[in-house]
Amino acid sequence: MESYYILIVAVLFLLAISDLIVGVSNDAVNFLNSAIGSKAAPFKIILAIAAVGVLVGAVFSNGMMEVARKGIFNPEYFAFNEIMVIFLAVMLTDILLLDFFNTIGLPTSTTVSIVFEILGSAVAVSIYKITRSDAIVNTMGTYINIESSVMIIVGIFLSVIIAFSVGMIVQWIVRLAFSFNVKKTYKYFTGIWGGFAITAILYFLLIKGAKGSTLVSADMLTFIQANTTKMLLISFAGWTLLFQVLVFFTRINILKITVLVGTFALAMAFAGNDLVNFIGVPLAGYESFKAFMASGSSEAGGFLMSALREPVNTPIYFLIAAGMIMVLTLRFSKKAKSVTATTIDLSRQGAGSERFASSSLARFIVRRSVEMSNGMGRITPRAVSTFVQSRFDAEKHQDAKQEKLAFDLIRASVNLVVASILIAIGTSLKLPLSTTYVTFMVAMGTSLADGAWGRESAVYRITGVLTVIGGWFFTAFSAFLASFLIASLIFFGKLPVILILLGLAIYILLRTHAFHKKRAEKKERLDSQIITASYEVLKSCDDEVRSSIIHVSKILYLTYTNFSKEKHKELKGLKKESKQLGKQIKKIIENIPDTLRKFEETELESGHHYVQVVAYMKEMSNSLIHIVQPAFNHLDNNHPLDKEQMDTLKDFNEKSSEFFNLVINILKNRNFDHLEDLVQRRDEMINMANDILRTRIKILKKTQKGVKVSVTYMEMLSETKSLFLNVVHLVKADALLVDTIALGKKNIEEEVSD
Repeated sequence: MESYYILIVAVLFLLAISDLIVGVSNDAVNFLNSAIGSKAAPFKIILAIAAVGVLVGAVFSNGMMEVARKGIFNPEYFAFNEIMVIFLAVMLTDILLLDFFNTIGLPTSTTVSIVFEILGSAVAVSIYKITRSDAIVNTMGTYINIESSVMIIVGIFLSVIIAFSVGMIVQWIVRLAFSFNVKKTYKYFTGIWGGFAITAILYFLLIKGAKGSTLVSADMLTFIQANTTKMLLISFAGWTLLFQVLVFFTRINILKITVLVGTFALAMAFAGNDLVNFIGVPLAGYESFKAFMASGSSEAGGFLMSALREPVNTPIYFLIAAGMIMVLTLRFSKKAKSVTATTIDLSRQGAGSERFASSSLARFIVRRSVEMSNGMGRITPRAVSTFVQSRFDAEKHQDAKQEKLAFDLIRASVNLVVASILIAIGTSLKLPLSTTYVTFMVAMGTSLADGAWGRESAVYRITGVLTVIGGWFFTAFSAFLASFLIASLIFFGKLPVILILLGLAIYILLRTHAFHKKRAEKKERLDSQIITASYEVLKSCDDEVRSSIIHVSKILYLTYTNFSKEKHKELKGLKKESKQLGKQIKKIIENIPDTLRKFEETELESGHHYVQVVAYMKEMSNSLIHIVQPAFNHLDNNHPLDKEQMDTLKDFNEKSSEFFNLVINILKNRNFDHLEDLVQRRDEMINMANDILRTRIKILKKTQKGVKVSVTYMEMLSETKSLFLNVVHLVKADALLVDTIALGKKNIEEEVSD
């Protein structure tokens, strides 16, 4: 019996280490996105500052998380064996759930996930106890702290709405003061704003960091609370004066200091507060085991866990070890960068490739917002409108030579200051705020106020925000349900089920890690293709043409082959491949404006050839998708094929393959003298497709059988004809591109020789 529970405690601590790694990957977005998005410092320095904040916060952590021991359920009504089932189910669920969100790159709340996991597993065990008990007083309210659970849910709604609104209002006011011409306004407002920002962050550290810390004495905490107002006033006056002096007499960038200090503060608060989300449950399990062993009881089912009601201080070595794991994760985790990228993409100032597609709700919100804005514009005096617009005109003050940032230091500092204040106020009022919700929604509010969500990007950004918010509520629901099911399985299955679930968790973690690694490597390959010179742009485009045509040729050949052999699974994979190719080309199209800026005024013709090539690539990709889709739908619906015409289609497929081989040879060898041969071969293929279609129409007239397959053949062959046309257009456009490349290379060589 004792060895069984020793094993569970050991498993809890192993899961705690995994949870720390997964949790930091998720919550890194809370304190990294502002500094990274504004490039306040090199990435390594930002990480170093955040790492120090995390380590300090871990050491100053407020120890055992109350919600893990008594916040959601009443431990005095649960036996030791039941408590251990609850804790084990929570940890297994938490790791899998957070890892899933990290893998897809969406930030979620570790606080909310842990709360609903505890609630789900506790409800599962409570239902078992209620059904097995004869006592009338045994109701769900006896075991579960319903009031605390409701407060958490209310806190979610409040934090989302308040954080977004306050972030938007404060950013609007600060931007109105600074405008986007920061060089001009810097010396007038930076001292005051910097003093206010550092004071707000100090208040955040005093309230959020010191409260309940194991290393802050009761007398020190009382002194801080009694003199908070005085300390804040002295801080504001002192920092404002110091910063204003530095602005006038040095070149030190006060805004960068503000952002980096804010990054440290949020990282420290994250570790001090959210660390317990990862190790609170295992430590509660460890304390439960110690209490059970100290009692001398031999019956785990009869020993009630009233001991969890007592306050417990976490040993300092646990906190230091946890802090070191978090620091190492912050340094090496690529998933942390994925989650951070989501927030930065949704709040960046510039346009470009959007992470999310538009949705009907987002389009409705944008439409109503535009109407409201137009209405406000009609009643606002023209002088006021002109003044405000001039302060928010980002393009007017954009330096083409300056490095392009997701957003500037003004917005980054507002993100940190507002998030710090809101979290500090929420903590002082004992409201169950989520640091993830607050920091994310503040960032969204400031980006809206800053004009980052323009007419070109608003629907995509709003869809992204709605997706993330939907993910938060999905977290609560799935955390409750998954923890409920896992607790039920462990409760009845004991050790065999624990081992199976542990093995399953390890397998899923390895699979998601491999998936994320593969996706990250693919993104790195794409990022490595960022080009800085027009000649390199054209060269890369030519390479992309060849690669795309080879890909299209392969998919087309396999589509007809697998269609004739009725291989449903293979066609499903080809459908996915064709859509993925379309997405890659779509990304190139979205980046055309940025790409064209790399061309000189004298290279307009080159830019025109580039746009033509990309347009034909898109048409080619669309034709391919409309060939694969009908073939897949036909097999997916289990419709029959016409075996009599299979030989004809097989021959057509072979001839198509020969056509593409000719195309690929022309592109590889740069032998565009054979373009006439290619056009002739294209016309032959189109005539062959027309002959098959005529035969199909004759068959359809003679009999009513094979209507479905006839429609499928017609769709596929018609789109294949379009594909041949677009491929030839693409090759011709690429020929002009190659000529431009050759001319550009010659000019470069002449410049070098001179």
